[in-house]
Amino acid sequence: MARKKSKPLDAAFVLFDVFYEDGSRSSNRRVPTELLGGIDGDDPALEAIQEQDRVIAEKSGKRPLAIKSLVRAGEAEKQAARQAEKASRRG
Repeated sequence: MARKKSKPLDAAFVLFDVFYEDGSRSSNRRVPTELLGGIDGDDPALEAIQEQDRVIAEKSGKRPLAIKSLVRAGEAEKQAARQAEKASRRG
């Protein structure tokens, strides 16, 4: 007898990759799911991660880094693969 696929669980968090203006990257930063969606989309994630960075900076005694961009985890690799595929088709 075939086994049924399990239903996806409602995740409590969404993971984001954060790219900073100094060129550094922070992967898999967690943002609560209830902050996301609706009319604002992923915009509230930026505020949540900036708050996380402020707390980390206070504890470490360093200034928080300026965020350049924010993408859901795994999306950056997908975008890079798409761009590489387009470039290979052109050349």
